[in-house]
Amino acid sequence: MSDSPAPFSTNLTLGSEAATANLAQRIAPVLAPGDVLLLEGPIGAGKTHFARALIQFLLARAGTVEDVPSPTFTLVQTYDAGGLEIWHSDLYRLTHVDEVLELGLEEAFETAICLVEWPDRLGDLAPPNALHLRFSQAEAPDARHVCITATDPHWHERLSPLLKANAND
Repeated sequence: MSDSPAPFSTNLTLGSEAATANLAQRIAPVLAPGDVLLLEGPIGAGKTHFARALIQFLLARAGTVEDVPSPTFTLVQTYDAGGLEIWHSDLYRLTHVDEVLELGLEEAFETAICLVEWPDRLGDLAPPNALHLRFSQAEAPDARHVCITATDPHWHERLSPLLKANAND
């Protein structure tokens, strides 16, 4: 029997856009090159808002202020946060997994922090150790539900202490 922690899973309700940004800022400090966050959910569910907040936090920590646009049309935006490479991709417009290969995401999955919106377009290329964040709209206009899961047990160790307190704090 193994002493390693169980796979990670938690459900949160984020009462506002500020709470969504707060969640991103809580997760950002524990990320490292090779970490992949798969951001799932319908249009308008909060994926890009979360990604922007996370990227802006890492950039600010490195002493950089930069606009963080949605990569909807460029497909990928990259950032340098003090030597830490961040890739933010939006795969919504892709129609075949071969297009993912052309973007260079497979290599980035190993060397950068990657945030991937519409990860269903990855098919079998989705890293098995990725953190999944499934966003959905809640009853209040700016509220969101997020289900965070990972099968790789290292996420449990890294995220459990951060998420014990209410995400609205």
